[in-house]
Amino acid sequence: MSKAEAKKRIEKLRSELNEHRYLYYVLDKPKISDAVYDSLFRELEKLESDHPELTTPDSPTQRVGDKPAEKFEKVKHESRMFSINDVFDFDELEKWEERLIKLGAKSAVEENGYFVELKMDGLAVSLIYEDGVLVQGSTRGDGSAGENVTQNLRTIDSIPLRIEQHGDIKKLLCNRGADSALHGRFEVRGEAFLSKADFEKLNAGREKSDLAKYANPRNVAAGSIRQLDSKVTAKRDLDFFVYAVASKIGLDLHHQEHDLAELLGFKVNKNNKLCKNLSEVKKFLKHWEMAREKLPYQTDGVVIILDNKKAFDRLGVVGKAPRGMIAFKFAAEEATSKVLEIIVQVGRTGKLTPVAIMEPTVVAGSTVSRATLHNADEIARKDIRVGDTVVIRKAGDVIPEVKEVIKSMRSGKEKIFCMPVKCPICGGLVVKKEGEVDSYCADKNCSDRRLRQISFFVSKNAFDIDGMGPKIIEQLMNEGLVGDPSDIFKLKEGDLEPLERFAEKSAENIIKAIHKAKEIPLDRFIYSLGIRHVGAETAMDIAEQFGTIEKVLSLKKEDLDELYGIGEAVGKSFEEYFSDKKHLEIIRELQKLGVKILPYHSPVVSKKLDGKSFVVTGLLESMPRDDAHKLIVKNGGRVSSSVTSKTDFLITGADPGSKLDRAKRLGTKILSEDDFLKMIK
Repeated sequence: MSKAEAKKRIEKLRSELNEHRYLYYVLDKPKISDAVYDSLFRELEKLESDHPELTTPDSPTQRVGDKPAEKFEKVKHESRMFSINDVFDFDELEKWEERLIKLGAKSAVEENGYFVELKMDGLAVSLIYEDGVLVQGSTRGDGSAGENVTQNLRTIDSIPLRIEQHGDIKKLLCNRGADSALHGRFEVRGEAFLSKADFEKLNAGREKSDLAKYANPRNVAAGSIRQLDSKVTAKRDLDFFVYAVASKIGLDLHHQEHDLAELLGFKVNKNNKLCKNLSEVKKFLKHWEMAREKLPYQTDGVVIILDNKKAFDRLGVVGKAPRGMIAFKFAAEEATSKVLEIIVQVGRTGKLTPVAIMEPTVVAGSTVSRATLHNADEIARKDIRVGDTVVIRKAGDVIPEVKEVIKSMRSGKEKIFCMPVKCPICGGLVVKKEGEVDSYCADKNCSDRRLRQISFFVSKNAFDIDGMGPKIIEQLMNEGLVGDPSDIFKLKEGDLEPLERFAEKSAENIIKAIHKAKEIPLDRFIYSLGIRHVGAETAMDIAEQFGTIEKVLSLKKEDLDELYGIGEAVGKSFEEYFSDKKHLEIIRELQKLGVKILPYHSPVVSKKLDGKSFVVTGLLESMPRDDAHKLIVKNGGRVSSSVTSKTDFLITGADPGSKLDRAKRLGTKILSEDDFLKMIK
């Protein structure tokens, strides 16, 4: 066979195999037997082997085959992959709709309604296509960036390597940019998951081989996607449903994204539905809460989305979740167990957390043997005692908790728990501040506290030093090599090589990882310090407003009080942290050791509002308040949550409340929404 003939035959085989893949994995309507499919596949493999120059990345033979990856690279998402806020009953759902209407989405709610989607219990992923060919697949990660797992996602048969038209796209799009649906660059998002049947089959095989069984399908799906060897992923028989398509076509309604995905050959969940109003949504929820056990996959709720895309975008985002979308979680699974012991753990801030050690029991598909009891007040309120039979509650991936005690099961031998007066780790004094429910170890040198602090410092969302897990840090602390975070950057290969578990190569790798971590963005550095109440979002807010480490180090509590979204507790803990000279010394030592704390990359595009402080109150007509806050920062201004003598302007919308009265008393200049827009025009 000549090269030209081989090329023609290869193209024909690929087309035929892709069509039968679509019929089998997407439509579940196979037209040929597995043996016939395998025969065509082997012929294609043989021709590509004879003519390797004709092999292309989108060929059916290329789903598995690359050598195992050494590590996943990070990829930045083209637009943020958001979280979804949860509600657990119809009252909360109704309040959510009321908020949408108050924010100006009444016509969108009444005219277009909601699109409801079964919430898959799998792993959210992003797929990037260029001119119809899959070029990148990534995990959600932190929402802004994820891990490049393209090779693993290529093994999922319901994900097309090349998209093809399977219907009248022009009709769906009314000829508007229809031809671009198969061309250019666009993104598809969806959920990779494992069916119940394939999960049971996988566990049956493990049981046969005397291996421990997996806990639930979600863990298997997540673990499979993050396998370094795609051949392992291919054996797991994962499936995939699309829930969003981001393209330049400009669709008006969210449900049209599902229609488009289906026309492009993707698998969509046929149980998803367009509902005219909240009454129809409730019927859908009631049905699937009862019928979900009959589904071939696991689901823990329903996602309800405002169908009108323009209204959805205008509503914006609060925290990490879009306002126009909510997840209704089905009732959490519960089980009973017996409390065998209550231990106390010491956290990185010195906080003492009581934990119930229980007889192992299965809740929500996972075996649970411990549950957080939060604090002594919570234990007293629920009257939890050692020896009690308790109800364990676990909603999705939330940490298991003791919901209540079955007091009728008591024998009289149960023991009341008392919070220790001395730290169970170092013997230091335990203190409880007035007005707070948590107890703390007062000794800042407590070994467990320092271990958790340093482990947090090197964790993924902080310095992200690969290979430095808690056991390694504990070993380094025991050897006297590390006492505080700055000591990490003093380590040499020669310090590590003599230690147990450290071969020459692993010592070299850790030193390389430490060196690589010497450059860190300001927001991640602030987060790495482990300041009480300062999480990743708050760290970013502080970095965004103040820009450099030098400005952050000079902050006072009143500076943080001026920052929108920062409460009094954050300001107080921030001030307490930096009033400790030891903390400042560690930061300066880190800088001397070559740690470069990169200034925050400012979003400011103009200085029209430079140096001016704003507070926004009431309901704005043209945008949500969060968007107004962003516009202020973009134009060089500062946003505060409360009106003070330092506030320059109060922007008012409908129902401004007490902030308007305070502004009048203080003589603060009051702006309407139009006045503000004219300022930044």
